[in-house]
Amino acid sequence: MGEFFLRKATVSDLEHLLRFEQEIIRAERRFDPTIRKGQISYYDIEELILSDEAEVLVIENKDKLVASGYAKIREARHYLDHEVYAYLGFMYTDPECRGMGLNRKIVDALREWSYNRGVKEVRLTVYQENLGAVKAYEKAGFKKHIIEMRLEDDKLDEGPTESAS
Repeated sequence: MGEFFLRKATVSDLEHLLRFEQEIIRAERRFDPTIRKGQISYYDIEELILSDEAEVLVIENKDKLVASGYAKIREARHYLDHEVYAYLGFMYTDPECRGMGLNRKIVDALREWSYNRGVKEVRLTVYQENLGAVKAYEKAGFKKHIIEMRLEDDKLDEGPTESAS
């Protein structure tokens, strides 16, 4: 498979990174029925690349991008014991390169980037049913922290009901 080279993303990578984003969205639709149909976008990748508060990393193999991820420094909620945290996202690995530890290389590098900026709290979100991703993040040291729950009330779509008075 050759050598894998980890580096910062550049604006010239944008076309390829936009394809990665669509692959992430396609994969996540099976876990989340609330994602709108059609062409959508999760990220402003160019803004992330250019931001001082974010780091976008890619891995190349034979001059082809095969993995990506970002860390962005965010303000924490006022009641938490940390003021800021690094949020990880845009985690993608080409299907042909999965199982080679590339996601872990990106996570480790983004953690180091965060720690070098004095940010010790690192968070990410993952769909509970995405067992492969959950396992990979647990292997990288992450722990399950909170579960977001939702309720979809089909009756709301039917409009108001008449009361029997």
